[in-house]
Amino acid sequence: MTSKLELVRSRRSMRERLIVALDVDNLRQVEELVPLLAPEVGMFKIGKQLFTHAGPQAVRLIQELGGEVFLDLKFHDIPNTVAKAAIEATRLGVKMFNVHASGSTEMMQTTVKEVRRVCRQEKLRKPLMLGVTVLTSLDKSDLKRLGVKGGVADHVVRLALLTQEAGMDGVVASPHEVADIRAACGRRFVIVTPGIRPAKGKHHDQRRVMTPGGAVREGVDFIVIGRPIIQANDPVAAAREIILDMKTGAL
Repeated sequence: MTSKLELVRSRRSMRERLIVALDVDNLRQVEELVPLLAPEVGMFKIGKQLFTHAGPQAVRLIQELGGEVFLDLKFHDIPNTVAKAAIEATRLGVKMFNVHASGSTEMMQTTVKEVRRVCRQEKLRKPLMLGVTVLTSLDKSDLKRLGVKGGVADHVVRLALLTQEAGMDGVVASPHEVADIRAACGRRFVIVTPGIRPAKGKHHDQRRVMTPGGAVREGVDFIVIGRPIIQANDPVAAAREIILDMKTGAL
């Protein structure tokens, strides 16, 4: 029997599944890019660079310009501190935010509990809460230096299961681990994937990369792309080309 979430996922357009990473250093660039891209894409990611520069003002500006926000600050601290930060992200009205899954099950459980409580009390929209597994800039040799035994996929699945156990909605992970995550956590678990690059694009500092169409074929829910769009001569054309590639992956 098809679940309600699976029906929503199947009806979600490729446009809605594309998240543009606004890895920029000023609000002027936000004011230029968001009006252009808001009709073309589903969401905008605010990371540490832009948030450190402009803080909540960046979130509000994107919302005022018609965009939804993925707050990508990867909270990682003691449970109480992360839960309080998550509450403030929820009050900002972001559509999704993330925490480091390696911060512990207790940290994630506390965050889920407190966000749900605040949403009930203040009648707020509950954002999608995600656990970050292994950064796409890392590979097996990096994990080995950190004392992690086994391969990347093993560690990603281990963290995904902890995230699911804690009651969060999904994970941020490389598209290369999607099949393993699906096998362990099921179809209802949301997977957001960075490390996406067009076939002829540069990998930059990403290691475990995949094309947009390849990621869709693997079964990801959302893909995150920054530089190939925001640094393009024509960001709208670049976004449309990526969406076209995503559509081919769904065939």
